[in-house]
Amino acid sequence: MTALDGIRVVELAGLAPGPFGCMILADLGADVVLVERPGEAGPLAPPTGPLQRGRRTVTLDLKSPDGLAGLLSLVEQADVLVEGYRPGVAERLGFGPERCAEVNPRLVYGRMTGWGQEGPLAPAAGHDIDYLAIAGALEPLGRAGERPHAPINLLADFAGGGMLLAVGVLAALLERERSGRGQVVDAAMVDGSALLTTFLHGMIGLGRWRGGRGENLLDGGAPFYDTYATADGGYVAVGALEPQFYAALLKGLGLDDDPDLPGQFDHRKWPELRRTFTERFASRGRDEWAEVFAGLDACVSPVLSPTEAPAHPHNRARSTFVEVGGQLQPAPAPRFGRTPASVPEPSRTATVAEVLSGWS
Repeated sequence: MTALDGIRVVELAGLAPGPFGCMILADLGADVVLVERPGEAGPLAPPTGPLQRGRRTVTLDLKSPDGLAGLLSLVEQADVLVEGYRPGVAERLGFGPERCAEVNPRLVYGRMTGWGQEGPLAPAAGHDIDYLAIAGALEPLGRAGERPHAPINLLADFAGGGMLLAVGVLAALLERERSGRGQVVDAAMVDGSALLTTFLHGMIGLGRWRGGRGENLLDGGAPFYDTYATADGGYVAVGALEPQFYAALLKGLGLDDDPDLPGQFDHRKWPELRRTFTERFASRGRDEWAEVFAGLDACVSPVLSPTEAPAHPHNRARSTFVEVGGQLQPAPAPRFGRTPASVPEPSRTATVAEVLSGWS
């Protein structure tokens, strides 16, 4: 038994955010059926890769009467439908929220878009970097005096997109237990990106975010909350904000008895403090520093690459990465005491008839 055992999800193939949200649902035990269009698996297919784990995949031409009928037959028995088309496309193809509600009034209809279902930008194209830009989440990212820097596509696509979609779907399923009715979940990446800046807006409101990009406490401006290069070309991450952690940082660096060291929160002397830290960290290799700080509560960690992370002792102890179809992937999260998630399986093909026979 898993947390979402018995929940049936129909996912219409799309780009990264939707598949990630549905991957979360599948990881937690939902029976997710991915509907691909003919030719979807070709060389120009969306780069979903591991995001499709834990699915059965059927192929339907949704522009044909038979394909539409097949989809609606799945919808009739499903709990959730997820689509990532631009506003109005699903309606024109004949499987918009109203039509699906006629077939199944209890259906939770998840819509994953960049700009949402209404507003001036709703019909426009966009990508992660664009949603971050409009949400006010991109401008603060980067070094002082440099242009804003996008952190891969982690924030809008996945944290503010797919994760937001999964949360919305789960909330709608919970509400359905009270009302007996489904509803539309409008998950927009611009909304999710803005939501991720809630803490930042609190800092601004309290006057604790006064400098420009890369000049504040949590954006790399503070020398005790930053990354540093090591002698072997690696990096360490330093997050010694609180006084006790900062004291441990100085001890590990051998600076705890330096009477000339500037004070931690002497903003004017942060450049001097940064130069001292830079020189000291450059004197040893990354893993050497990891050993130094292993016994100190200083919030100092080695910066690992994605291929290195699975081998870290903590990740190995928690099985944070698991093997799926011969490939290491992040394990399902969060973890449950009574209904733990199982190790995901690679996606596999099926027919609509096979799916419906198992759902009947």
